[in-house]
Amino acid sequence: MPRKRKLLDQLSAFQSNSSFDALENQNAIPGGDSSPKSSKYFTIEKKKSSQLKADFFNQPCVSLAKSFLGQILVRRLPDGRELWGRIVETEAYLGGEDEASHSKGGKQTERNAAMFMKPGTLYVYQIYGIYFCINVSSQGEGAAVLLRSLEPLQGLDAMRELRSASRKGAPKPLKDWQLCNGPSKLCQAFGIDKTFDQRDLTQDTAIWMVPGHELPGEQDVVATTRIGIGNRGEWAQKPLRFYLRGNRFVSVVDKKTEREMAAMGCFSCS
Repeated sequence: MPRKRKLLDQLSAFQSNSSFDALENQNAIPGGDSSPKSSKYFTIEKKKSSQLKADFFNQPCVSLAKSFLGQILVRRLPDGRELWGRIVETEAYLGGEDEASHSKGGKQTERNAAMFMKPGTLYVYQIYGIYFCINVSSQGEGAAVLLRSLEPLQGLDAMRELRSASRKGAPKPLKDWQLCNGPSKLCQAFGIDKTFDQRDLTQDTAIWMVPGHELPGEQDVVATTRIGIGNRGEWAQKPLRFYLRGNRFVSVVDKKTEREMAAMGCFSCS
């Protein structure tokens, strides 16, 4: 796929800008040993300089849910391997007034405490006693954004290993588009569990975000209803799910909404 290859080329160029070689050259001792003084710490400092900062996350929930599209989630595994995925689908949960939110009514519990913490805090919860979902807190009391789907960019073999470990029997190998096309799937593929709850995306060394390339315009974003809301009255119908139109890694495509948007000329500039 030309677009996928272009993304991978950009990713490679992005990573090369913060390579170990560059760090070693910057910290070499003139006329002496060329080894870095403390490469481990210089590497962390360089990584942090490229990741999304606190001011990015400090925005209203709906705005953050849209802004996440096209950004890159990075996960460093305990063995040092890094997994990279482009965010292609999100859902906004607006806090106390939102009947579908875990913080509806403004009630704070031990489980949802991360939703009331500073923007950029991870809220990870378990569903069906097995699977996990990852959210990021935003502006607004108890507001957070659910990360629904990623487009895998790097570490796909490791993602397959992690997904296979959580599947019973001898499952067939997963295709690329099946690795992270759903909230619990992306948590499996990225090795995210309850231990990530309340972590700070701007400070953590095992999970963070970096700026994406070719961020989408408004004409590339579909706004539709959230998934699995159930009987939540008008909140079940509010367009608080956002995804990149035409991206095959999205979990659920709303063809009806896309046709309506096309008829209104929303895609005329794409």
